[in-house]
Amino acid sequence: MEARGYHVAVVGATGAVGQQMLHTLEQRNFPISKLTLLSSERSAGKKVMFKNEEYTVQVATPESFEGVQIALFSAGGSVSKQFAPEAVKRGAIVVDNTSAYRMDENVPLVVPEVNEEALKNHNGIIANPNCSTIQMVVLLEPIRKQYGLNKVIVSTYQAVSGAGAAAINELKEQSKAILNGEEFTPEILPVGSDEKHYQIAFNAIPQIDKFQENGFTFEEMKMINETKKIMTMPELHVAATCVRLPVETGHSESVYVEVDSQDVSAQQLKELLKNSDGITLQDDPSQQLYPMPANCVGKNDVFVGRIRKDLDRDNGFHMWIVSDNLLKGAAWNSVQIAESLVKLQLV
Repeated sequence: MEARGYHVAVVGATGAVGQQMLHTLEQRNFPISKLTLLSSERSAGKKVMFKNEEYTVQVATPESFEGVQIALFSAGGSVSKQFAPEAVKRGAIVVDNTSAYRMDENVPLVVPEVNEEALKNHNGIIANPNCSTIQMVVLLEPIRKQYGLNKVIVSTYQAVSGAGAAAINELKEQSKAILNGEEFTPEILPVGSDEKHYQIAFNAIPQIDKFQENGFTFEEMKMINETKKIMTMPELHVAATCVRLPVETGHSESVYVEVDSQDVSAQQLKELLKNSDGITLQDDPSQQLYPMPANCVGKNDVFVGRIRKDLDRDNGFHMWIVSDNLLKGAAWNSVQIAESLVKLQLV
């Protein structure tokens, strides 16, 4: 990476993902000459530490982006819609971590291990995919390249941190209340703006985001549509069921894939994934070795295990994928995109 520094802005700097972005930028020693931290009025004025220096978070305005070269957004879709074009107008490249621009045909949707080259076609805004999509396509791409791919069925087991800090708090408060035999009223999950709310503690909620007319939730449709877009495979058969579990951080996924090649063994698939970028293989049933959310928190890789051949279809495989949804699912993927922009000399 070049030694020169860049003027970087982080929008949503006080949120869970914004905090992880700052931590990741620091960890990676990303070349920063100037750092601007922005947020809504609610969080403005807060102090944030970065590389042993204290920064005051400012209210985001169009003028905040003067001179900014890379702007990492993670403050909600409405903020991105309002300010991303303003940042671009002032010469910044926006890496947006919300769903605001993901399906916009003029905006590349990027996971660097999968489609880094798509960055070359950006028009100022680059979209970071949905957390559950990211960890899945990191696995699907090497499989597609080596053996072809025609069907993907995924069931997710998603952590509450994907719904924000308030959802984490709700999980903890409900757990305490249940253990103490106290009453409580669910207020946030599955969806804050929906009519009904259910307990998440000691429960599993088969709804993430709002239901669409086709019976799938918006989260499920995100996974389906984003996977096809990232892999440029509109013909790929994808189905998803997304479930919220009482886990704080780390999304898990049970994924079934059908490849084009015949006579592929589970061992060949393990070797392929073990040697692919951004993937850690943890797969030894004799030692009860497999990925779990509790062990992947704070790690950038996508973890895979339980790889086995389907008993009825020779070209079908099952696997279990786990990743830190705040890191590879959000902050780390965004910083990776910024690193790729530098590497490809696009900034």
